[in-house]
Amino acid sequence: MKSLDQSIKYLMLLFIGVIALFAILLPKVFWSLDNLQSMASQMAILGILTLAMAIPMLTGGINLAIIATMNASALILAYYVTQYHGISYLLIGLLLSLVCAMIIGLINGYLIAFIMVSPILATLGTMTLINGINILLTNGSTIANFPESILQLHTLHLAGIPLPVYIFALFALLIWFILEKTTLGKAIYFIGNNEKASAYSGINTKKVIILVYVISSLLCAVASVLMMAKLNSAKASYGDSYLLISILASVLGGINPDGGKGKLLGIIMALILLQLVESGLNILGVSSYITLILWGVLLILFIFLQKYKIFK
Repeated sequence: MKSLDQSIKYLMLLFIGVIALFAILLPKVFWSLDNLQSMASQMAILGILTLAMAIPMLTGGINLAIIATMNASALILAYYVTQYHGISYLLIGLLLSLVCAMIIGLINGYLIAFIMVSPILATLGTMTLINGINILLTNGSTIANFPESILQLHTLHLAGIPLPVYIFALFALLIWFILEKTTLGKAIYFIGNNEKASAYSGINTKKVIILVYVISSLLCAVASVLMMAKLNSAKASYGDSYLLISILASVLGGINPDGGKGKLLGIIMALILLQLVESGLNILGVSSYITLILWGVLLILFIFLQKYKIFK
């Protein structure tokens, strides 16, 4: 049985267990339309951040700077839309936030591909640096009160489905196309399986790694806009909990932390499962700290299962 098939079986069993549990404990509140829409809207931000985490993990790397990158992009855009009014300044803010994310991705990629810094150390360093800059420039304060053009990204619904879900689906489809239908996608998997062999086979591994971290950072910029629309504010410390959950969703979805294995279907299933669990626990009044402990236990468990080939 292939690793992907087996991991999806694990996810299906967890799905059945979670749905049965909340159907008993919260038969009306949990499955209400308002709660389902709320879960869908929240999942979009986490989903895009998980894509940003998953792509580097497929190469055997990791991007610990996704949250810092998201907040940096959000603060740049927030500054322009609150200080200046008009569509032109909105577009300038969007452009600069994308440029900021791209620069961060280039720095991460260069450190990993050319300086040969370990991905965990390189992205830990950039995360710390960016967090410091974010706090220094804003004094840790919040930038709030955005124009309706941004807030509508969170409030609009199409056919009863929140707009952020469509945005996530669009980028998920784009990443699926890159991974499954392009030479870049094949190179990402090859590098994750064996980087040296990939280089000997003619793949420009340095270029691919840089592209991977640039794509990861650009996805963080997209998530930043959705976060701003949801919270109507931007701050250097937003979204810290998403870092662990994005790693968990990637591993739970079947991505091997050593790289080379994992598909988008498993990641999406893991995202839905985690969102169901988190929303259900919130409704039950379970402490967020206990939920965080649960995520840590799940992450260790699934890494253990993959390490000892239980998924194979």
